[in-house]
Amino acid sequence: MRRSEQSRNKLEQVILEHQFEHASAYLLENTRQGIRCAKAGAANYDIPCVSRIGGDPDLPPQAEWPATTDGTPMTFLVQLNLKDVASHDESSLLPTGGMLYFFVGIDDPAYHIQHRVLFLPDDQLASAERRLSPEGTALEGRFCGYQLEARTSLEPPNYAYVDYEQIENESVGYEEYEDLTFSLSNTQRDDAALLFGYPTGQHDDSEYEAALMILTGQNYSYSTTKAFEQLTAHFAGNEEKAKQEIQDTLMLLEIESDDDVGFCWWDAGVLHFFIRKEDLLAGRFDRTYCSLYSS
Repeated sequence: MRRSEQSRNKLEQVILEHQFEHASAYLLENTRQGIRCAKAGAANYDIPCVSRIGGDPDLPPQAEWPATTDGTPMTFLVQLNLKDVASHDESSLLPTGGMLYFFVGIDDPAYHIQHRVLFLPDDQLASAERRLSPEGTALEGRFCGYQLEARTSLEPPNYAYVDYEQIENESVGYEEYEDLTFSLSNTQRDDAALLFGYPTGQHDDSEYEAALMILTGQNYSYSTTKAFEQLTAHFAGNEEKAKQEIQDTLMLLEIESDDDVGFCWWDAGVLHFFIRKEDLLAGRFDRTYCSLYSS
């Protein structure tokens, strides 16, 4: 993803400060531009259409509340005011206006979770106001609303995605690398969501899983080799196209388990939403994938 000169300068400076010059080329190539969203106080529903996690969304009267295939109202998770959030999007992937909403069905099993990502442009938001969540949504519990404040971040490869041979030498190891990643991402205690970084997990295969389902409708069998073969077959044997699609499968949003909000994804895990870069740039949010990671 494209980075500003300021972000590149920060990345180079942190690499020097943490003595990772040996991995400079690797980090410059693989550090992703991200957007972190932190809780910034309890939701104030007198001010509609601000970024929010939990609680209730702001919707215009004509917007239907998303439901699962059996008719159960989905649970509202997050709304993002893109005028605010996109100002931190140095890669220019997000629409520059409108509102993005995230809803989810029952989070079991942890893959191919029913969900809905809804985008409403600015001209549909004039009449938007607080819409109380229906009784008995897909997830049980009461979820408290909090304002969200976005900021630009730099996201180097995490535990699952990093190439240890690239970052470790006789002087520094993974512990020192973690210090570097915290300096770059400027992680805060109240962080509740992340856009466009590396998905949290044990393995570096989340994009395979998401791309396979979005493009072919097939479930992932926990084999990247098989998934790549299936995607290659989908593209009539074009391996380069399959590689590009995996590379262009982006983590649209990661939502943390959060005691304040009341979200707990299995054993304090995270919820992921993925989208193809091509669909994101086209403003198509009807082809996304949702999964869950928990240790």
